Amino acid sequence: MKTLAQIPLPNSVFAALRRERMPGLSILLSAAIIILLVILSVAAPLISPHDPNAIDLAQRLQGMSLGHPVGTDHLGRDILSRLIYGTRVSLGAVAVILAMVLVLGIGVGSLAGYAGGRIDAVIMRFCDVFLTFPTFVLAMFMVGVLGTGIVNVVLAIALSHWAWYARIARSLVLSFKERDFVLAARVAGGSRLGVFFAHILPSVLVQFVVLCTLDIGHMILHVAGLSFLGLGVMPPMAEWGVMISDAREFIWTQPMLLFWPGLMVFCTVMAFNQLGDALRDRLDPALRAEAI
Repeated sequence: MKTLAQIPLPNSVFAALRRERMPGLSILLSAAIIILLVILSVAAPLISPHDPNAIDLAQRLQGMSLGHPVGTDHLGRDILSRLIYGTRVSLGAVAVILAMVLVLGIGVGSLAGYAGGRIDAVIMRFCDVFLTFPTFVLAMFMVGVLGTGIVNVVLAIALSHWAWYARIARSLVLSFKERDFVLAARVAGGSRLGVFFAHILPSVLVQFVVLCTLDIGHMILHVAGLSFLGLGVMPPMAEWGVMISDAREFIWTQPMLLFWPGLMVFCTVMAFNQLGDALRDRLDPALRAEAI
């Protein structure tokens, strides 16, 4: 007969069920939202019901209707069309930023970790300069130097993030290059460069999958934040931060103008964060051991 201490309480049972089922549910739901966003961005010209930049003052500040499912803005532009094209701008910008950050960060960090010595010291001191400042503040400074526009925003955000990736890549390379499988490859006669590309770099890239997924939401907020402040994407280009900035004057009379782009930012950031958390829970052996 079980004692009271051996009987599982409902709260602990529900917690165990959540640990078992929620990661899979989070991945499916987040992946569904992300796939939908990708489809919207790729097929924007086909899906969008109107030209996102077409001005029609006779239709300004209209509510929901068959012609304009989520209404129009202060210039009569279709909000739904601008939201769809805003998805293309945000995801496209983040994709380019991630590519630049990964190439620069992993390349520089791996060189520092694998070469060691003076090369490592010089590169890390250079990274420390970038790590001294918060990424958003550094991105604002760089946009101020380079100028506004989507190209300069991408460059500024990439240059403000690469040092974090370089530092992490260096740490991973330092850890992997002393592992048994790497030492065995060297003993077997593999060259330093060949061992790096065949054994170390793939392991580093796997670790960056979760980091990149978690950082996408952070970068989307950077793009939207700079555009909201007037330092990023400039009107009339359809972008969520620009739409939120345009809606500030109508926050009390037309709050839905602010709601829709804010909802898109929220859903996108949450989807990538939830996917990153779920992937981390599945891929991190320590967290999986705690769940068991």
